[in-house]
Parts: sequence; structure tokens; C-alpha cells
Amino acid sequence: MSKNKKYVTDSYVTMTELVLPNDTNTLNNLMGGRMMHWMDIVSAISAQKHSNRIVVTASVDNVSFGKAIQLGNVITLRARVTRAFNSSMEVRIDVEAEDIPSGKKFESNSAFFTFVAVDQTGRPIDVPEVIPETNEEKELYDGALRRRQLRLVLAGRMNPEEATELKSLFNFSSDSNEGS
Repeated sequence: MSKNKKYVTDSYVTMTELVLPNDTNTLNNLMGGRMMHWMDIVSAISAQKHSNRIVVTASVDNVSFGKAIQLGNVITLRARVTRAFNSSMEVRIDVEAEDIPSGKKFESNSAFFTFVAVDQTGRPIDVPEVIPETNEEKELYDGALRRRQLRLVLAGRMNPEEATELKSLFNFSSDSNEGS
């Protein structure tokens, strides 16, 4: 039986939040934990839309905080599933901040979250494949297996020598010549 397939666009989710005093630190900047909370929500909704299942967060890739988001800024979080494996899905989140009175917008954060679809008993369940259409979607799709293998190696769940997509980045071969 073949899996269903869904387009990346089927999983698009946009969430907008106003940074209020309860969301900020003593410098009136958005707290990183609040940002990650919102990123987790928007990406979970995206994964649910793709899988039509309950999802649980499996991993969060590096989240870097560039420019501070200030009290009163509006942030827009955009999420979409980039690739699905058996029961897991990689979701890309992009965050933009806006100071509406000044009209200034800036990219704030981006990250990849991984979710696993589960059934009512909490067991992993298969998810539909992803069909990328645009060049950006295809690039994210193509890089997803490499990112997945790196996550698994870093978590100790995959032997580095088995990470076929990482071999082009790292030399795991003991019989290779040095200094080509």
C-alpha cells in the first residue's frame, strides 16, 4: 500500500503575535523561551496539517537569536513541512519582526523542528510523503535527509559511518588519501 502524498503548501501555517510586557525580559526584549514556545506551536500545527495526526516534538535544531525583538513589535511566524520520513516530519520556521509605527521589518529567526506523528496510544504512525514544487521547497527537501542524519548522529542514534548523506561533508573512510 503506497503512502498518500501532500504538497508543501498544504502544511503552510502563518501565526502573528504582538510582543506584550509578559513576553519580555527586563530589557523589554522578547524572551527567547517565549519565541521558542511560539515556534513550537506554529510548527506543530504545520505538522498536524500535513499528517492529520497528533504530533509530538522530537527535536529542535539550532535557534539563533540575531536582532532583539522589542516590546510592541509584531512577529510573524511561518511554518511548513519540508520533508516527511516514516513517521517524522521536518518543519521549517521563519520568523519576521515588525515595528509597525516605523514600518521597519527584519528577519529574526529560522529553525528546523522535527515532529513525530502518533496514534491515540502514542505509537508512531506513518505520514504522507511531501511533494515539493518551488525551487526553495526542492532545496529544503533535498537537504532534509542530510539534516536528519546529522541530528541522528548527534543524538547517538546513528553511527557516523552509516550517515550516507554526510559522507560528502566529512571523510569517514579509513582508506582515503590525505590532501587530494
